[in-house]
Amino acid sequence: MTTEAQDRSAPLVAVASTDAVLRHPEAGEHLLTAMERERAARFRNESGRADYTAGHVLVRLCAARLLGVPVTAVVLAQQCPDCGLADHGKPYLPDHPGVEVTLSHTKGVVAAGAGFQPVGVDVELAVRGGSLRAVARRVLTAGELAAVEAAPEPDLAFLRQWVRKESLIKIGRARLDTLGEIDLAALPLDVPPGEPLRSRYEDLHLLDWTDPGHGAAVAAVSTAAPRVVDLTA
Repeated sequence: MTTEAQDRSAPLVAVASTDAVLRHPEAGEHLLTAMERERAARFRNESGRADYTAGHVLVRLCAARLLGVPVTAVVLAQQCPDCGLADHGKPYLPDHPGVEVTLSHTKGVVAAGAGFQPVGVDVELAVRGGSLRAVARRVLTAGELAAVEAAPEPDLAFLRQWVRKESLIKIGRARLDTLGEIDLAALPLDVPPGEPLRSRYEDLHLLDWTDPGHGAAVAAVSTAAPRVVDLTA
């Protein structure tokens, strides 16, 4: 993806393969805090550790680009609003309370964002066989469900709505138990690989795109139109 000529103060988002992020000359586990390294070590397989590390590196690259500082100057922390633990939950920058950050990772693909405005991202691989659609009736409105079931590929159509709604959770506009009250039926379900699709939902700017290398569905949402940047070229 290419950088877009937009307001430089706008939030920025990036999506990349895990391998591309970890090949970045500034990437490495040295960027992670002790808490993050401990969390990474809990993954049972190397691919899970790599995806986790890449996601936490990419969000630092986003924040560093936004702030105009070295990536080594970006300290990331997390805290769960429910249990209070600091090894998971909403990420934030302790040294930059005016900056919002967000990250997501799936098998082989990571996404992240940073902005002076609220921003949320989510990325998911296409899962066939209906495993995701098992929750469709709990998280979709009647109109959304009808559109998904009528789509040529219902699993992919559901995945598109799922990442959109997950990004709304990341930005604080929804909870898992309220997803079924949010109606995104007016938004298109088909998002071919290539340039992101821009749309609006209420006062929010929504970006949808399909990662061409992995077929993953990605969604980003913010109160301002995000810039899409390639941080691994």
